[in-house]
Amino acid sequence: MYESVRVHEDGPTTPDRFGLTVKNAGFEGLVVRNRQSVPAAVDHEAIAKRHGIDVVQGIEITADEPRTASGAIGNRRPEAEVLLVQGRDPEMNRFVVERAQVDVLADPMGGAGDINHVIAQTAAENDVALELNLGPVLRSSGGDRVRAIKGLRKLHELVADAGAPFVVSGAPSSHLQVRGPRELFAVGAQIGFDRETIQQGLATWRTIAERNRHRRDPDTVGPGVTVSEPEN
Repeated sequence: MYESVRVHEDGPTTPDRFGLTVKNAGFEGLVVRNRQSVPAAVDHEAIAKRHGIDVVQGIEITADEPRTASGAIGNRRPEAEVLLVQGRDPEMNRFVVERAQVDVLADPMGGAGDINHVIAQTAAENDVALELNLGPVLRSSGGDRVRAIKGLRKLHELVADAGAPFVVSGAPSSHLQVRGPRELFAVGAQIGFDRETIQQGLATWRTIAERNRHRRDPDTVGPGVTVSEPEN
């Protein structure tokens, strides 16, 4: 199971501290969601070696409108092991799921975001994973928390109906916000998600990263086709 974290150049937590905290919390991998506009310096290999955890190079694109997002997707796709584009708006949500180059539609129910059957079905067709972001449930209260729970339940129902891929995250931006798998299972149970759903969503980060690493391998010439040295 993997957790995804947001790092910022001037953020409160270094990528290395995130690696230590996520490892101690019980995760096997860490997806570093680096902003495309002001990226933080991340030595993925050093963190992985130091803490014995897989560290995935994620890039999260935020844009005010689809045209800007489109250019960023093309520029950042080659270097990202997981490419995320933030939704938080119905128009952006529709745009993102139509782009097969994108791995994850991030936080689709955040802000003014919403999802319908058409968006969920398009995500399934293009293999764009929808993020079930537990962060607002973990870190808000009152009416905001109630709205977040309602949005997550709606999103999960649509994902299940469409058979769309999905990821689960607490999306912490500080090591103090990291919650381990058991805590995420407990939160999921409180809002109506069984353990298997949360576990599957946490594991999908690894599936996406491994798929893209395989595609970027110079010995891979196409889906399922690799180049090997001839035997003597």
